[in-house]
Amino acid sequence: MSGHCPLPLAADAQPASRRLPVLRLAGAAAKLAEDQLIEEVPVAMVYNGVSHAVLLATPCDLADFALGFSLSEHILHTPGELYDCEIVAGEHGVELRLEIASARFAALKQRRRSMAGRTGCGLCGVDSLDAVAQTIAPLPLRPTLHAAAVARAVAELPHWQPWHHATGAAHGAAFCNADGDILLAREDVGRHNALDKLIGALRRQRIDTGDGFVLVSSRASYEMVQKTASAGIAALVAVSAPTAYAVTLAESCGLLLAGFARPGRLVAYSQLPRLICPELTRPHHDPVC
Repeated sequence: MSGHCPLPLAADAQPASRRLPVLRLAGAAAKLAEDQLIEEVPVAMVYNGVSHAVLLATPCDLADFALGFSLSEHILHTPGELYDCEIVAGEHGVELRLEIASARFAALKQRRRSMAGRTGCGLCGVDSLDAVAQTIAPLPLRPTLHAAAVARAVAELPHWQPWHHATGAAHGAAFCNADGDILLAREDVGRHNALDKLIGALRRQRIDTGDGFVLVSSRASYEMVQKTASAGIAALVAVSAPTAYAVTLAESCGLLLAGFARPGRLVAYSQLPRLICPELTRPHHDPVC
């Protein structure tokens, strides 16, 4: 597979960007021009005729988004419980009309009855602090990860981000194998959405994720760890920082979490023995007087 990924042209995509007039200022010069901006539209997740959540997202790879969101939010347990996905564009946004298994829809209706509110930060349908703090089952596979493989993937990631290159406003999420080869990537204006699209694409294409890792072009927050671990992927690498809450969750469920990933640079925060790297240099401490 080539490292360069073309702009998405899937049937489930609408235009992901558009050109708008701008005024460019550079030093003492000013000129009228055009700029390419990424689209951000309301996308409604509608299950068996009932609207569950509306998210702002880039309208491409929407079938991947529908499946990935449904799995990572535990609305579905398996991809086979999604029977159909109809993408309906309207004046004010897009509806993803999902037909799901009756047992999963019954559970969703019960969940909706207890919902006190919803946020756009990966906690859709959570109605209490106890629900947020639920323990994620330990990951069954804990393969090691070579720092060199991470560096290779980080160097290749820009080639898989055409919308970021075009607009400067898209987050990327990529799945990489143990050697650091990027197998699949998705983009969106929202980092959670990009990860959901990636998870959906991995499941739709039946890609084995047993020994690979997720690489994201953002920070690693609690919900990013939660989505990765829930997908059964044992390592998450971010180009920015994690939160303390994310590190705590990653350690508890057995996920290797790393941040500040650059070619030749990396900071590991959880499951440290699983990262294969150059000889460890321990910090020097002055004697206590």
